[in-house]
Amino acid sequence: MAIDQVTPPDARAALDADPEVVYLDVRTEMEFAQGHPEGAINIPVAIPNPGGGMAPNPDFLAVVEKILPPEKPIYCGCQSGIRSQMAAEILNGAGYARPVNVQGGFGGRVNPATGMVEVPGWRDSGLPVSTEVTRENSYQGLKKKAGV
Repeated sequence: MAIDQVTPPDARAALDADPEVVYLDVRTEMEFAQGHPEGAINIPVAIPNPGGGMAPNPDFLAVVEKILPPEKPIYCGCQSGIRSQMAAEILNGAGYARPVNVQGGFGGRVNPATGMVEVPGWRDSGLPVSTEVTRENSYQGLKKKAGV
């Protein structure tokens, strides 16, 4: 099944229209702390690799499955839309009914050939941003709640 694709303004409209919609920010904890969509929760799909670069988060699906029921509409967002696509595909493969990828994510998607922004991100679309990190929205808080 193809993953539905939306822009940040479309994601915001869905969040405003339906209190059941969850914005799942799959960026790293550091990226999340520097700014995220208001109301988002953070469960990174990839984590910094001690040797450099990024590695898949081995606890991603386990934490999501303990926190979010499979019928809940989940809008996955990252920095530009690449990691969130991966997260939405993982959720889809695990039986989640409605994962959606937020193209442009938080920071926007740039065309590498031109250097031009193809899809503006959440921040540049003028949508509400938060830097609040709590037990309810942080990866560490959610991981603890999930018992993982």
